[in-house]
Amino acid sequence: MTKITFIGAGSTIFMQNIVGDALLTPALADSHFALMDIDAERLAESEAVARAMIRSVGSGATVSTHNDRRAALDGADFVITAFQIGGYEPCTVTDFEIPKQYGLRQTIADTLGIGGIMRGLRTVPVLWDVARDMMQLCPNATLLQYVNPMAINTWALAEQFPAVKHVGLCHSVQNTVEELAHDLDLPKDEFRYKVAGVNHVAFFLRLEHQGRDLYPALRRGYASGQIPKAPLLMPRCPNKVRYEVMDHLGYFCTESSEHLAEYVPWFIKDGRPDLIEQFSIPLDEYPTRCVEQVASWKEQAKTLTDGRNIKVTRSHEFAADLINAIVTDTPYVAYGNLPNTGQIPQLPLGAAVETPCLVDSNGVQPSVVADIPPQLIALMRSQINVQELTVRALVDRNPEYIYHAAMMDPHTAAELDLRQIRNMVDDLLIAHADWLPDWCKPAKAA
Repeated sequence: MTKITFIGAGSTIFMQNIVGDALLTPALADSHFALMDIDAERLAESEAVARAMIRSVGSGATVSTHNDRRAALDGADFVITAFQIGGYEPCTVTDFEIPKQYGLRQTIADTLGIGGIMRGLRTVPVLWDVARDMMQLCPNATLLQYVNPMAINTWALAEQFPAVKHVGLCHSVQNTVEELAHDLDLPKDEFRYKVAGVNHVAFFLRLEHQGRDLYPALRRGYASGQIPKAPLLMPRCPNKVRYEVMDHLGYFCTESSEHLAEYVPWFIKDGRPDLIEQFSIPLDEYPTRCVEQVASWKEQAKTLTDGRNIKVTRSHEFAADLINAIVTDTPYVAYGNLPNTGQIPQLPLGAAVETPCLVDSNGVQPSVVADIPPQLIALMRSQINVQELTVRALVDRNPEYIYHAAMMDPHTAAELDLRQIRNMVDDLLIAHADWLPDWCKPAKAA
């Protein structure tokens, strides 16, 4: 029996997707799922959903629930992390409201920018705790890390715990294929592509349908105004930013327009409401989304946890197929985030990079992509600068690097001067004091 431990199992819908995929995978259908969360109510809801899915598929899978992380990790074969340290309230709200006082607006704030930096400072120490426990309790397990900021987390994990087998997983590639298929009226399963870069700022270096390059059709459609169509996945978030970047840089980015808009200095500008309107940029999107998701979950919980069976369908997450490949030694290709050991030779060694990876009983093995155009590499380096300084702050326990990371962030630097940035970081470190390591003292309090 394969033991799959889920840290942050109170993320019920995500847990449902991963566990459901495993139940539909013959080699994993009889697994033991150890669900762990600090929120007892959400954990109970997730347990009810998991048991309903097991009844529905009629498998021999078992479930245990834990509020103690070490108990959940003991003897695990695979560990999945999906949590948000500090939650929507207070921490995410703080990440938006304090920068807003300085005139710095954000859309998602979970990957780069000041919001991504702060989330990284809150998250990495907890991931290190998980890795430390894994070294003691399940040293041969593979960690499937789904937490943002993905690149910062992956880089920091590798720096402190190089012996822990881990990979960062995201669904941005799959989501983008689905959106592009929607825009072009083509079956997504017939697309062939190659993607590489850093998480959320990776690019489709090749994009084909039945041997035909799809970029000319994308460019014609954007120039004529026929695409992007009304968005398929997030109705409030049109895909205009990604198409505009493609028009100028030549390639399509893997992460949504609402994300990409805050990774670059070109779209969100104080005094430029015309840009916000022209490119339909949803400011404060993530807080809005959080409120909606909480309300939606309360409605779903009534039907998902009432004891009835739940229809189990496949999601497009990589986790179950990746686990199956390792367990059964069946080769599988997934897009994974790993420390750069040369798989993207144009980017710094050690940086977390996203490439196609071969997965089998040998684990997750990245393939080499050495032909990324220089303008894309330049954009990726602007992201890596922020990620590296945040990781250095965490590893070296040096708060000055937090300020430097914010100063080097493309969007923050385009909006604020150096003194504004330093004061904003001070305010955020004070507001987040209960959620940050003790060494994260603001400069003005030192």
